[in-house]
Amino acid sequence: MDLFTIILLAVGLAMDAFSVSITRGLTLIKGNIKQAFIIALFFGSFQAFMPVFGWISGIKLAEFIQSVDHLVAFILLSLIGIKMIYESLKKREDEDICALFSLKELLILSIATSIDAFAVGVTFAFLNVSIIEPILIIGFVTFILSFLGFYVGKKVGHMFENKIEILGGLILIGIGLKILLEHLFF
Repeated sequence: MDLFTIILLAVGLAMDAFSVSITRGLTLIKGNIKQAFIIALFFGSFQAFMPVFGWISGIKLAEFIQSVDHLVAFILLSLIGIKMIYESLKKREDEDICALFSLKELLILSIATSIDAFAVGVTFAFLNVSIIEPILIIGFVTFILSFLGFYVGKKVGHMFENKIEILGGLILIGIGLKILLEHLFF
């Protein structure tokens, strides 16, 4: 997998965390750099570690489905992308607006926003991709976007939140399609 594709994948995966960071920035009256850093650190760390767990799981499964690994990668990435788009379009009645994340909330949100990264880790194993470079890029991109998202939320978050998740979903579907087409035609 080339560097550009990994960066695009990282951006697509980071959109959930970016969206949550925008929401948090939007809801905090007196948000500061420390809060932005903590949120970004949690999201970036979980986004970096979840693909490792997926990759380990995928390695164990890869030899069983090696002949259709490109199709599995396409299906996983497309399903993740469709899920992100669907969730961005439905009403968010379950989100309550509060001043700060508790540690429990931050852990739950970090896990929830990185489940997709677990599935991508499985895809890396099927495609026989080395895991080190992608997890460093995914973690870094998520950290930066979450940090920036906090401040975007402070300024204009209400205008972009759902559109960001749709963009992330479309990026993941596009990468899945790229993997499938490369296998079929190259």
